Amino acid sequence: MTGKRVQFDEETWDYVDLLCKDRMMTFQELADEAFRDILKKYHRPASLKEALRRSAGASADIVQLKNNKAARKRTRGRSAVPPRSTKNRPRS
Repeated sequence: MTGKRVQFDEETWDYVDLLCKDRMMTFQELADEAFRDILKKYHRPASLKEALRRSAGASADIVQLKNNKAARKRTRGRSAVPPRSTKNRPRS
């Protein structure tokens, strides 16, 4: 995590500190929320997931994959790859 120092005048710091105590948040949590709000205000992605959704465009749909429980039940306890046949194998 990247760290940066910020400086506040005394009055501003007192209000920020009071807000942290009122909301029972750390300064870091309050700063994270504030910077997410700033990014949202200027239409910037706040996470990789959001950036990928935006890059896909407005027409991109989220497609749910099928839950293939039946296939998993059939292969449970057995190898997913069938064993080789020994009928046509040359003898050594």
